[in-house]
Amino acid sequence: MRETLRALLVPVVAGAAMTLPVTTAHAASGYDRCPAGYYCMFSGLDGTGDMIRLTGSTPDLAALGMNDRAKSDWNRTASTVHLWSDANYTGCTAVTSSGPTGRGNFFPDYQNFFSSVQFDGPGGPSCGTASGD
Repeated sequence: MRETLRALLVPVVAGAAMTLPVTTAHAASGYDRCPAGYYCMFSGLDGTGDMIRLTGSTPDLAALGMNDRAKSDWNRTASTVHLWSDANYTGCTAVTSSGPTGRGNFFPDYQNFFSSVQFDGPGGPSCGTASGD
């Protein structure tokens, strides 16, 4: 009886395995790696390279391995994000607005430049107008 049951189950299991759809997971790349609700910084242009994602102020990006390394970002939060040139919200600031316009490459003068990130907050002296991109 066991042999008969086993003989009947093997073709059923094999048939079920052949009819299951095959799906391949497509890993997000570039800016698409940044989940909604986060502010993300990337070590490469166009959302490439290493990425950090933040939901709150970060006084020292060195702790996350991104001090003076970011070249692009995307602000997918509802907050205005102030990027500070130095740790602990000192130095000068640049602002990243939220939404679709809050995504892009930093001007060349500001690549590998920022050391802390502040959500909302008062900001500080402007880093000035960067030369073209």
